[in-house]
Amino acid sequence: MPASPPLKPLPNLPAPEQGMDWRALNRFRADERSSAFYLTCLKYGQHLWLQRFPARAILCLDRAWGADLDGSEPVLQEWPLPYAPLVSLLQQAPIGAFLGNPRVHFQHYADRLGEPRRLQRKWRSWACWALARATLPQLPGDPRHLVDEPSLAQIEDELSQHGHPGEVALWRAAFPQ
Repeated sequence: MPASPPLKPLPNLPAPEQGMDWRALNRFRADERSSAFYLTCLKYGQHLWLQRFPARAILCLDRAWGADLDGSEPVLQEWPLPYAPLVSLLQQAPIGAFLGNPRVHFQHYADRLGEPRRLQRKWRSWACWALARATLPQLPGDPRHLVDEPSLAQIEDELSQHGHPGEVALWRAAFPQ
């Protein structure tokens, strides 16, 4: 069986460090969700993507969205919140690589989050759910998980209240054309 061609790096994510593995994130304490944690999540997400693990890369992006940042950090100027990389990942996921159902993942995640920053993380998850629905409309929701699915207007309103300055525009720009 011929080897799969290498994947191109996801745009708008930094290059991974050589030899990255789970220890890259494990070194951060549960209460240490700083700029360094955020950047490491993005790098490790890129690493997992390049290793053909798109579902695990999404989990790293989840962790990046959960970093304790206020929007003014310099890292966000170079590496904005990864809405656009998520869409690229969904559009380019290799055939045969496990992607799971990102629509269901974000639906469950949004509905089950606790503190810290629960509302911020919840509405970011709903924002990602909307991106997954727009990018992969063939994916079904979870009919057994009864939840009120928000409208795009509601997501936008909540992100504007609980997200970073300019986050709504960043999210809106990520929708597939």
